[in-house]
Amino acid sequence: MYFPVAGIEVHPLIPPVIAFIISFFTSMGGVSGAFLILPFQVSILGFNTPAVSATNQLYNIVAIPSGVYRYIKEGRMVWPLTWVVIIGTLPGVLIGAILRIQYLPDPRSFKMFAGLVLLYIGGRLLKDLLIRKKENNNSPSAEEQFQKLIKQYKSKQGNEKELPKTVVKKFNLSRIVYEFYGQEFDVSAIGIMTLSFIVGIIGGVYGIGGGAIIAPFFVSFFGLPVYTVAGAALMGTFVTSIAGVLFYLLIAPFYPNMAIAPDWALGFLFGIGGFAGIYCGARLQKFVPAKIIKWILAGCILFPAFKYIIGFFG
Repeated sequence: MYFPVAGIEVHPLIPPVIAFIISFFTSMGGVSGAFLILPFQVSILGFNTPAVSATNQLYNIVAIPSGVYRYIKEGRMVWPLTWVVIIGTLPGVLIGAILRIQYLPDPRSFKMFAGLVLLYIGGRLLKDLLIRKKENNNSPSAEEQFQKLIKQYKSKQGNEKELPKTVVKKFNLSRIVYEFYGQEFDVSAIGIMTLSFIVGIIGGVYGIGGGAIIAPFFVSFFGLPVYTVAGAALMGTFVTSIAGVLFYLLIAPFYPNMAIAPDWALGFLFGIGGFAGIYCGARLQKFVPAKIIKWILAGCILFPAFKYIIGFFG
């Protein structure tokens, strides 16, 4: 099947299958998988124009709703965290889209940028996994308590609705406070919003909406449980991706000699696979230990990062 905007020819089953496999694992950490689907499009399929960023965001729009639905249904969507992420990320994504077109249209430069972004994301996760220690070994973490409850649920074959929900205790312009399985988490709303804005710029350039960067930051820098940040990161990515695609469509007429608008057919094929993969990943996330989820994310991120950086100097 030929995709005219991308300028490539590929079997129509390949995009959805690849998207399903990638998104199944990455969605457990609150990431749609777009950060790995983009390298696949660029390196394997040969889709190198700025339109690949818009196509990647189109994938997010189609794929993410299934995962968001699961997190909302299970009461693990921290809405104040979600809204702050969206407010901060949205303007950043639009700025990033302009920077992508103006300063990084060349595939080689873009790959180097993508490699550095991925290296930083993976490095943060790896650092968290290798050197971060529990403050009190005698007190189980919220994630460990969550896993304990899930095991009890599985052994009793109870109803998912009986599991405790995440409880928001305070939300204002300065603080977000919520309780998750016996532990209270207190974070700065301004800090989250500032980080989201910076991440939005990077995500807008890369074409991922920012969730892949925000989720590891929430876990490693703010110390939030991966089980509570996943829904917020996915929802933020979904909303900002809609804005990103619309923005690319609006500015496309001003760049007639450059492919900027998304490849709709290719984006939808990737999105269909991602829709199924994210739903399955979100549904099974609670049965997978947080550490395993983090190791999966770190490995998936660092591999293309080193490949791009080494390729730039090769």
